Amino acid sequence: MLLLFLTAGCSNDKATETGTPADTEDGWECTLTDGADSPFASQLGCLEDFDVLASLPLDASIPGARSVKTVVDRTDSSELYFMNSVLYPIHWEFASAQLSGDGLPLVPDLGTFNTTEYYSPDRRFILGAASYYEGPEVWVYEISPYDTAGADLIAEAFYKIQENSFFGEDLYFHPTSTLVDAVAAELPSDIPIMTTDELYAGIDYQPLNLGTSMGQLAFYSAEDLEESYVNYRQIVVLDAVPNDISVTAGIITGTFQTPLAHINVLSQNRGTPNMSYRDAFTNEELLALENKWVELVVEAQQWTIREVTQEEADAWWEENRPEPIDVEPMDTSVTGIWDTADILDLESNELAGALKAAIPAFGGKASHFAGMEESEDIPNPPGFAIPVYYYDQHMTDNGLWDTVDTMLSTKAFYSDPATRDQMLTDLRDAIGSAPVDPELLAAVEAKIYDRFDTGASHTTRTRFRSSTNAEDVNGFNGAGLYSSSSGDPEDESDPVEDAIRLVWSSVWNYRAFEEREYYSIDHTNIGAAVLSHRSFPNEESNGVAITGNIFDSTGLEPAYYINVQTGGTSVVLPPPGITSDQLLYYYDFPNQPVVYIANNNLTWDDGPVLTNSEIYELGGALKAIHNHFYTVYGSAGAFYGMDVEFKFDNEATGKTEVYIKQARPYPAWGP
Repeated sequence: MLLLFLTAGCSNDKATETGTPADTEDGWECTLTDGADSPFASQLGCLEDFDVLASLPLDASIPGARSVKTVVDRTDSSELYFMNSVLYPIHWEFASAQLSGDGLPLVPDLGTFNTTEYYSPDRRFILGAASYYEGPEVWVYEISPYDTAGADLIAEAFYKIQENSFFGEDLYFHPTSTLVDAVAAELPSDIPIMTTDELYAGIDYQPLNLGTSMGQLAFYSAEDLEESYVNYRQIVVLDAVPNDISVTAGIITGTFQTPLAHINVLSQNRGTPNMSYRDAFTNEELLALENKWVELVVEAQQWTIREVTQEEADAWWEENRPEPIDVEPMDTSVTGIWDTADILDLESNELAGALKAAIPAFGGKASHFAGMEESEDIPNPPGFAIPVYYYDQHMTDNGLWDTVDTMLSTKAFYSDPATRDQMLTDLRDAIGSAPVDPELLAAVEAKIYDRFDTGASHTTRTRFRSSTNAEDVNGFNGAGLYSSSSGDPEDESDPVEDAIRLVWSSVWNYRAFEEREYYSIDHTNIGAAVLSHRSFPNEESNGVAITGNIFDSTGLEPAYYINVQTGGTSVVLPPPGITSDQLLYYYDFPNQPVVYIANNNLTWDDGPVLTNSEIYELGGALKAIHNHFYTVYGSAGAFYGMDVEFKFDNEATGKTEVYIKQARPYPAWGP
């Protein structure tokens, strides 16, 4: 396994000065004379020295960092080296080139080096990085999240760096994981600690999805979006993170987002820039450009905005108009209620082919759920699916396709968003009030008793989830576009037929229509199958995870990104002001370190949402999902991850266990 320390995912690009650290202290002088060709320095005497050697992150869990990797050679009188992190992106490359032979011990192969230098107490080198965080204007010394160095080794390196750098008097130690945090408590009292929370509090810029776009700058409050119509040629500035938003050319929120919030997942799917900037809603530079045509550029370290002409914006749009997405029309030939374990034909197909064949009849969500059932190592709950045939039957038997035809042929439907919204609402109401075929309803309720009302617990309340053929397919993610609902055949106030009809009607949600229109998808080809599994009314926790490190574009720091919240409070559509736990879990590394990027504000005083054993259990499930779907999505490119929804619940067995609700390709890396 490749274990490399790239601080916050550093790139090979030469750093440029993006901040203004404190002036060089008296008595210090620049030490580098060869500029970018210098392989290392023994001292950093000025900011220019740091800039020569520093590398710039492409993506980072804490934005705004520049880092110079450091090596202390304990076999050579503890000599300190500030590496040229542009010439040598990883410690082993530097040590092999500069500290091997010629009177020094030979540096072994990469695997042996990593095993020894990150995990052995008798290591030759102390490896780390001196980093500057621009937002809080802080210098820190850091080691890898999975490094098992004791307090004595950390202190030795810290003092060396402090003595040999112009910023030494301002240096802090930053624990990069819970593993390192535990060791930091044992450091000498004269080594100041800077926590991740403290670093994050000093940052005002959060890049979520990098990119460039042109559009008309418009301001909306998140509350206004309930009654406002956003144009896909607008770049919107929002006071807070909304639960939903229609297609836009770009998004700037005045409060920080979670990377797995629906608006960011959709931005990644669309390839449109998305960022947060504290107090953006009152920013004078942005307010001066309100209602003007602008170019927004979101980069890893900075963002820029400038006024352009409408002609420039029009030309840019024509050149960057999204390519139409080809969606296979719904297949109405498949009837009956299907156990999800029976949906995929893996006797005639590999997994990729079986998914492709099933999606037109069962939709993307149910088909991928069925894919998970093929692995004994993935703990998804038992489920069944109602194929898209019954959606089409409901529309046909109740004359609703005629309503669709009339709506889509009405000129004002396309020209006036208010008319479009009202006509879509009327159509959804008609779908939701039309009678459901009684034979279908009887078959669904019989299947609920057959699949879920088993064992010690009496469970009939069922979750009905949208599974259209226009989600999780061909690069179209569809996060948050369609609706789900619960129903119980034993509860007259919570009828099953209402839940099914709500799922069907959500094909015509305003945002779903806008998103499909943006990609030139034929709406009449789209239908809703329904994925069903038991409800989780009293879940212990819920969350979303990516089976990859979303902050490391290099792929050299493999970890799972996990966003989790207590109970049923959503992590992707959170109530205003509610934050969740965000963490990186280095599951495949020794000691399996956990890095908390952000903390929830509901239970954190009593500790994180998940226990260590629950994190481990979730990690095993994520690994199984990642490996299971690799043949479908992993071979398409260098970066691959699955977007996973999970719950921890104890209702079925009395023991808290993880259940996987959904797995689909992560849009930022998927095909």
